[in-house]
Amino acid sequence: MAGIRWVGFDGDDTLWKSEDYYRKAEADFEAILGAYIDLSDARTHRHLLDVERRNLKIFGYGVKGMTLSMLESAIQLTDERISASDLHRIIEIGRATLQHPVELLPGIREAVEAIARDHEIVLITKGDLFHQEAKIALSGLADLFHRIEVVSEKDEATYARVLHELPVEPARFAMIGNSLRSDIEPVLALGGWGVHMPYHVTWALEAEHGVHADAPRLRVVEHAGQLPDALALIEASQGP
Repeated sequence: MAGIRWVGFDGDDTLWKSEDYYRKAEADFEAILGAYIDLSDARTHRHLLDVERRNLKIFGYGVKGMTLSMLESAIQLTDERISASDLHRIIEIGRATLQHPVELLPGIREAVEAIARDHEIVLITKGDLFHQEAKIALSGLADLFHRIEVVSEKDEATYARVLHELPVEPARFAMIGNSLRSDIEPVLALGGWGVHMPYHVTWALEAEHGVHADAPRLRVVEHAGQLPDALALIEASQGP
C-alpha cells in the first residue's frame, strides 16, 4: 500500500526557535573575550567551532556542551589569563540559554494538528535530555505526538532504529526539519522522504551535508503552512 504512514518532526528551529539563543550566547561570549584578545582575527571565530566539533563525541549536543566548549576556548584563547569572574560569566551565559523561553514558529501548531489528523507523527529531536524534555513540555505540543524520541545523534543508524521500532518502511516515512545534515540526509539515504523547512540561521556544523537540491525524495517549503500540502504532493507522486 502506497502513501506516507509516519511523519517525523524535528524540534529545534522546526517546531520552536532555538538557534537564535545560541547565537546570542556566542555574541555574549565574544563580548567577554573582547577584553583579552582581538576579535577581528578570523581564527578566534573558528576556534570555538573547532572545539565544539572536537567535543561533540564527549559532551554531545546542546547548551551544556556549548558552555563547556566556551570555557575551554576562553582559557586557550587568552593563554589562561581570563579571570575567574569572567569564567563565571560564561557559565551564566549557559544557564540563561538553558532557561530561554519556548516560542513556537508561526503556524507550526496548526500544521502539526493537520498532519496528525491523517498520519501518525513522531518527534525526533537531539540534544541534552533534560533540556529537550523541558522544551517539549513547555511547547504544549507533546500530546499531539504518537511517539517522542530524544536522541544523542541523528544519523542513519538512529533513524533505522526508530523506523524499525515504529515499525514503518522507509518509503512510507517522511521527516520534516530545518537541518539537511541531521533531518534530511540520513532519511534520504535510508530510502525515506525529506521535507526541508529552512530556518533563517543555521549552526555551521549543521550546514555540512551532502544533500543535492534536486534530490528526488526531497521537498522544500518556506513556512509551516505549506507542510500539509508538501506531504500531499509526496503521496500523490507515489501513485495508488
